[in-house]
Amino acid sequence: MDNYLQQQLSGNHCFGCGVDNPQGLQIKSDWAADDSVECRFTPEPHHCAGPQKVLNGGIIATIIDCHCIVAAMAKAYRMAGRELGEGARIWFATGALEVSYLKPTPIDNDVLLKARFLDTAEKKITVACELFSGSDLCATANVVAVKVPNSWFD
Repeated sequence: MDNYLQQQLSGNHCFGCGVDNPQGLQIKSDWAADDSVECRFTPEPHHCAGPQKVLNGGIIATIIDCHCIVAAMAKAYRMAGRELGEGARIWFATGALEVSYLKPTPIDNDVLLKARFLDTAEKKITVACELFSGSDLCATANVVAVKVPNSWFD
C-alpha cells in the first residue's frame, strides 16, 4: 500500500492511526473496490493479551476504532467532492464504539479489518467493522464517528 489513507492526513498524532506518531500502531487503511475500506495489521509479540498467543482486546478495539474513524473521514471528503486531506480539514472523532469479541485472535497472523458504511451524514457517520484472522471472524464492531471542529487542533 503506497499511498494509504493515513498518509493523506497531516498532523495526525493518534496512537493507532497517526503517521506522525512513530511509537504508534501505524495502521494502514485503503479503499476496497466495493466502497468499503480495508486494513491489514501485523501484530507484534508485545501486543499480546495474558496468553502470549492471543492479541490484546484493547489493541483490537484501538485498531478497529482508528480504522473506522479514518474510513469515516475519507468518506466525508468524498461526500464533499474532495480528495482526502485536500482543502479545509474535515475531522471526525469517536462518538461511540461497540466491540463484540467473538473468539480469540491469534497474535501470529495478520488481521484484516473490513469497514462498511451504515449511515452517512455530514456530521455523523456510522461504520460497521469486521476483524478477521485468516478466514476466522474474530470481532465485529459498530463505530459512530462525529465531526469535530477544526478548533479541536488549536
